[in-house]
Amino acid sequence: MTQVERPHRSDTGSTGSGGLAARVSLGRRFTPVSTEFLMIASAALMLTIFGLVMVLSATSATAVSNGENPMDGALRQGIFAVLGVPLMFLISRLPIAFLKRMAWPALFGAIALQLLVFTPLGIEDGGNRNWIMIAGFTLQPSEFLKLALALWIGFVLMRKQTMLGTWHQVFIPVVPVGALAIATVIAGKDLGTAMVLVIILLGCLFFSGVKLRLFILPVLLGVVAVIALAITSPDRMRRITATCSDMSAYTGDCYQSIHGVWGMASGGVFGVGLGNSQEKYGWLPAAGNDFIFAIVGEELGLIGCIVVLALFTLFTVGAFHIIRKTADPFIRVAAGGITVWITGQAVFNIGVVIGLFPVMGVPLPFMSQGGTALLAVLIACGVLLSFARTIPVAEGRSPGRAASAGRGKVTR
Repeated sequence: MTQVERPHRSDTGSTGSGGLAARVSLGRRFTPVSTEFLMIASAALMLTIFGLVMVLSATSATAVSNGENPMDGALRQGIFAVLGVPLMFLISRLPIAFLKRMAWPALFGAIALQLLVFTPLGIEDGGNRNWIMIAGFTLQPSEFLKLALALWIGFVLMRKQTMLGTWHQVFIPVVPVGALAIATVIAGKDLGTAMVLVIILLGCLFFSGVKLRLFILPVLLGVVAVIALAITSPDRMRRITATCSDMSAYTGDCYQSIHGVWGMASGGVFGVGLGNSQEKYGWLPAAGNDFIFAIVGEELGLIGCIVVLALFTLFTVGAFHIIRKTADPFIRVAAGGITVWITGQAVFNIGVVIGLFPVMGVPLPFMSQGGTALLAVLIACGVLLSFARTIPVAEGRSPGRAASAGRGKVTR
């Protein structure tokens, strides 16, 4: 009788395991993204497109009066959007281990970039020295410092997760290094950006799970530092204490705030129509930057403002779902810092426009004119999307375990 040689068991096992690994890898490629991913990505894309339309509307009038191309402002903003959106989805594919390894280099690089504002490359505008000019483009390095600080604090506090009950383990090196980063911005007299960096630091500490008694001290230190910075500058103190409820300071510190409120009020419920703003014709300074929300309210009315607020709410809810669902302390802390940055900055900006806060020079994320700010926010969204990709794996069983369960005995 002719005998047929059977294949060796080791060969069969290796072939089967290789095919299983290939199927698992292919399955991961086509796994549907999480709800959090869709919420953050859709909100970021719609706010960016909305912002491009409003930048075009807000800047075209002054450009025509200056004899310039009315599309220049929107085209410059569009260049950074075209760069930022693909970069956002590219970063969303990066593994979490790579983001952890980049925490220290990103912080050092961002601080070094921020120090360039004190070199001949630096530009001063409105009393703030917080920009640099490279190849004809104006860049704001402090925008990248916000993301780098959130990633770095998340990495450091992750390494100290079991020691967060001791005050010196919490504060060192987070508070000294964070204070150094904030000091580089304060040296350029940009109090608005410094306040955003402070809330990023406090947000990261809060989401790290630090005990409340240890969290109160940095909060008090941050409040005292902001008050001291305001008191020691007569210009800042005058703007903060200015009364804008009447016309007494119309030609002075309240000029922007009053015209911002007028723009919002004249829009009514449905607005005066896209492109029909009156305030953008030289009446409202920074119509395309810090006060772009006033142009939204004037041209698109209450409906347009609600749409913007709804998109920011969608973004915030998606980000907080990541913070709540993840088991990785690095993701929780870094995502918390990024969320507090973007959402908090939006609250500050809108509060300034409607007269709740004094003018602080804080742009509206995704929408205000400023290519660096848009690029930095889209990169930060890419990091959040990378975090969101871990949510389905964290909640369900891994593919390998699911496959192995079919080969074992059935359990009740």
